[in-house]
Amino acid sequence: MTERIIIADDHPLFRAALGHAVASVWPDATVIEASSAGEARAALAEPAECLLLDLHMEDSNGLSVLMDVRQDYPAVPVVIVSASEEPRVYSAAAQLGAAAFIPKSASLPVLREALQAVREGDNWFPDTGDEVEDDDLARISSLTPAQRRILEHMRAGLLNKQIAYELSISEATVKAHITAIFRKLNVISRTQAAMLAAKLDVDQPAADSTTS
Repeated sequence: MTERIIIADDHPLFRAALGHAVASVWPDATVIEASSAGEARAALAEPAECLLLDLHMEDSNGLSVLMDVRQDYPAVPVVIVSASEEPRVYSAAAQLGAAAFIPKSASLPVLREALQAVREGDNWFPDTGDEVEDDDLARISSLTPAQRRILEHMRAGLLNKQIAYELSISEATVKAHITAIFRKLNVISRTQAAMLAAKLDVDQPAADSTTS
């Protein structure tokens, strides 16, 4: 069976650059290009050796997309290729199951080195010397996909009835999910839950969840 490598990035030129790097590591692979998380998930319906995933696309923003892919396709190594270069984001991606994190500023030799490591079954992350397990991320990763979607709507300020409408579920179901979210995150308010969820963002430092 021909190896398939999926490149998910909404910039065609960068997809092409990644394709050249992939070809040097998987010379006989078929490269599948996707411009959105939705297209990437559709491509994953068939077996793939690796997914190269940007965190910023039209239908995704942040580490939530990594969590969704890892939950649904746990056997596929996910390589994050992102313009985000904060050490906390590297650590978060590693904790949430990424196989590698390659900054978009990386040189072609570094890109090849990282992809070669993943092909050989290893992980590859920039060396920051500050890899620490985050208990908050562990709690967030315990949420179901439905609970994460509700949490995202809560962060956007939607009321329970609005969330119910957006997700086509009953308001009672929304309330039950929110109760479970509070329990799993060990919080007592929407504000605290939203502050924890900010750790999935990659554009700005996450808020300290210990503050009210």
